[in-house]
Order: sequence, then C-alpha cells, then structure tokens
Amino acid sequence: MNDASKSLQETSDIRTGLVFAVYAEDEEQLRHTNYLVESIRAFAGTYRNAPVWIYLPGGLLQADTSARERFAGLDTELHVSETPREAQAYYFAGKVFAAGDAETAAADAARLLVWMDEDTIVLREPIEFDLPDSIAFAYRPVMHNRSGSLYDHPPNRYWSRIYERLTITGADLFPVVTPADRQKIRAYFNAGLLVVRPERGILRRWPGDFAVLYADPELVRMCDEDITNKIFLHQTALVGAVLNTVSKNETIELSDRYNYPIFFHQQWDAEKEFGSIEDVVTLRYDVYFRSPDPEWRQKLKGPDNLVAWLAERLGGN
Repeated sequence: MNDASKSLQETSDIRTGLVFAVYAEDEEQLRHTNYLVESIRAFAGTYRNAPVWIYLPGGLLQADTSARERFAGLDTELHVSETPREAQAYYFAGKVFAAGDAETAAADAARLLVWMDEDTIVLREPIEFDLPDSIAFAYRPVMHNRSGSLYDHPPNRYWSRIYERLTITGADLFPVVTPADRQKIRAYFNAGLLVVRPERGILRRWPGDFAVLYADPELVRMCDEDITNKIFLHQTALVGAVLNTVSKNETIELSDRYNYPIFFHQQWDAEKEFGSIEDVVTLRYDVYFRSPDPEWRQKLKGPDNLVAWLAERLGGN
C-alpha cells in the first residue's frame, strides 16, 4: 500500500458511518430537537447510537443555560452556527448556513450525513439512509406544490430567473411528484430531509447559491411582491446546489415512508390524508401541535406504543 492509499485508509477507519444533524433557531425548535433525538435513541435500530449534531445560534445557546446539560444526557454535540446579516431577512436562512457548517464538519468524520428539520420524529430503523455506493444524494420531493415549477409548462418568471442565476439547464431538471397533491414538477427537494455524502459538497454549496439569489435585485423584487417566493427562496437554492454538484443517476428518492407529514391535510387542505403511521419511518408534524385536534390521538392510526410516545411529548388527551 502506497502512502496515499494508506492515508485514505486511515481516514476511512476514523470516519463514522452516519451522522444526524439538525438546526434549532428558537426555544420551540430546541424543544422539538429534544424529541427528535429521543426518537433516534429509542427507535432508530442500528442507528440509535449514531452521533447527533445540533446547530443553533449563539444567542440561543447563551439564553438557554440548561441546553448543554439536557442534551448531554442524550449523547449529542451542540454547535453554534451564525447567519450572515444580509441573509436574515429570508425565511429559514439559518438552516442553510447550519447545513453547510454540518457538512464541513462531517467531510472528514462521516460517510453519510442526514440533515433533518427539527419537527421530525424517527419511528423505525431508517434503512434507506444506508445509500448504495453509487448514490450521493437522497431526498423527498417538496410536500405540495406551493412554489414549484410545473414540469409540463414553461417556467414562470421567478423560476426562470433562478435557473438563469444558478446556471441550471433544462436537461438537468428531471421531474418529481409532490406527495400531497400529486403535481409533477421540475426537480425540487424538501429541505427538511436530505442524506448526502459530505465529501461531495452539496450542503457546502447551498449557502453560496442562496446568497446568489437573495443578492439578485430582480429576485428581491419578486420576493417583495409575493411572500411565497420569499418563504421558499432557500429551498430553490438547494436545487442549484444539488444539480450543479451531482448527476441525476447519483440521486435517489426515498420512499413515502420517509418525511411523512402527519395531519398535513388538516393544516394545508391537501388532497391526500396523512393520518396513519402504520409503516412510517420518519414523520414530520410542522406546527400542527400548536393547536391540535383534541381527538388527534384517537384519529391517528398506528401502533399504540408509538401513538402514546408521541402524545406524551407532543401533547394530547
């Protein structure tokens, strides 16, 4: 074995298989993160002891003086991630930069990085996270088509500008189908669940592509004109980060057992109901439990122990 091969082997030997990472921007999200970590430790099977990295703004860490102690009991690492001032006017900007920080840290530490939003619960061993060697990026499509580009229609002014600024060509834009309303749209990935090979640099590219978009005067105007454009600008930037880094045959769509949005139809008037966790691996609950149906526990189909676990943490009678 030559020196270069030996160095690569030594690096591989010290890298863990998989790391989970998440960003919490405020106290509510930090509380959700606690539930996420508890679910990994309880239900993730062979991944139950995987490292969990929690990113949060420095101000939140200073304000919550008990955070380190609480999360230490769950064998996690807390990391500070700051958002550039010029990005702070845009929704969800913090998690874009935190994802880049997490991938930077994971590049020499893990073979796979799972980036999840904090409103996620793991209910079963996520075996689909164990990507084939040929795959560098696993995803779920966006939940429903609030802001995507319909595949069978020309891109609108907003998306045309995004494709132009991020140098995305039509040949790169394979179709995906949204789970909640079955719309066929151009490649558009839910930013709340991403599995990447960190050495490829998808998440490290994401902040730069985001900055290209929020610094563009024309897109700024379109975001000012339509709040939906502004809400999802961070997610449109992810399209560029992915498609300019990996080819389509290096991507894979996770099954619909992942990123399953419970009671999504009640929150967003979706065509499909999401009221069963019988086979769900990871679920999302968004803001549902701020004001849930008082009888949600009785209406949610699934194993009694899992429903009870959710009720104990998220609320319910």
